[in-house]
Amino acid sequence: MVEVENKTQRYDSYKNSGVEWLGEIPEHWEIKPGFTILSESKTKNIGFLEKTVLSLSYGNVVIKPEEKLTGLVPESFETYQIVQPGDIIIRPTDLQNDKTSLRTGLAKDNGIITSAYINLRVSKAYDNNFYHYYLHTIDINKVIYGLGSGLRQNISFDDFKRFPFPLPPLQEQTAIAQFLDDKTTKIDHAVSVKEKQIELLKERKQILIHKAVTRGLDDTVKLKDSGVEWIGEIPEHWEVKKLKELCKAYGRIGFRGYTTSDLVNEGEGAITISPSNIKDEFMTFEKCSYLSWKKYEESPEIQIFNNDVLVVKTGSTFGKIGIVKDLPLKATINPQLLVLKDISISPDYFYSALKTSMIQIQIQKEVIGSTIPTISETKILNFKIALPPQIQIEKTVVYLNNLNEKFKTAISLKQQEIEKLKEYKSSLINSVVTGKVKMC
Repeated sequence: MVEVENKTQRYDSYKNSGVEWLGEIPEHWEIKPGFTILSESKTKNIGFLEKTVLSLSYGNVVIKPEEKLTGLVPESFETYQIVQPGDIIIRPTDLQNDKTSLRTGLAKDNGIITSAYINLRVSKAYDNNFYHYYLHTIDINKVIYGLGSGLRQNISFDDFKRFPFPLPPLQEQTAIAQFLDDKTTKIDHAVSVKEKQIELLKERKQILIHKAVTRGLDDTVKLKDSGVEWIGEIPEHWEVKKLKELCKAYGRIGFRGYTTSDLVNEGEGAITISPSNIKDEFMTFEKCSYLSWKKYEESPEIQIFNNDVLVVKTGSTFGKIGIVKDLPLKATINPQLLVLKDISISPDYFYSALKTSMIQIQIQKEVIGSTIPTISETKILNFKIALPPQIQIEKTVVYLNNLNEKFKTAISLKQQEIEKLKEYKSSLINSVVTGKVKMC
């Protein structure tokens, strides 16, 4: 684990800040209202003075790639506000419905950003980086959700005018900001290393799965030509079959489609599974759309059950494969999906095989349409797959289950380490920027 620990100590003396959530602050610090420290910059990009478009992403103000500017006409950029390095950007919308994502970031580049954001500019008499960390900590601690009043979903600069800001001496502000820059950079690096380790674990897992379902578990077995170019050689006792020999496929028939009027609230209908419910390693049902019971019952052939295998046949994520496990409620599919049922071999093996190159290459070859990519049900059922005898499939499933558990545990440990590092980072920023501890 990358070393990120540091030694801290308490200040010599403290006083009551007068702010309930802030508590005590160092004796020599002051508390000032926001309007004495920062202002709102609302300078518009009249005359296209700046062309670099910025956005706030996961707490970082980043340059928006040109390919993501599609649809923005040049005239619209005049309504954008000019951003300078050191400006603090805040996303002020939908306050009560967003309890997790970071909504503050420090600009490092000259550019422009949509006027939907608040652009705070710290007075030159103070350290903007210190106050970025302060705003970051009230964001992380969810103090920011107390701004405004009543059921307001948005905040504005007015909410910061009287908000209490700690005021250490300028030299100390700068020292604290530099200290936190150093420590958070090391923590972020440690997180990045562990995230790369997770990706390597996932890649290694997929390599082993691919080998097991395309060559088997015996490295010494003799091979033969499969007769299919993209499949290549396979063990001599394996055979090549079409998917239609192994399962039945069902999609949402056009005349049984649905409109937004058929969508209902949670608890009033069945889950409508979409491509977004299919993740790399699992299905997720945390965010779902729901279809009326009437529409659900109208198409029994696409009612979803555990161990059904799903294929995305339409849209940008075409070819994505999912297997249904732990279905929490009755469910159906949206028009982008195809469900494979009555699978004659192990659904787990079948799912793993569909994710390998011997199927994915065929998907890439057969997809049509550039605006809305689509693969027909007929083509999918005619895809070819290499299969071992049933007894070997059963042994491979046991191997795959053990493999999945092994990698799941290893990845989970890395994820826990990442969460601890992130928690430590938040705690460190909060403790130092509010004066609870003194940097050494």
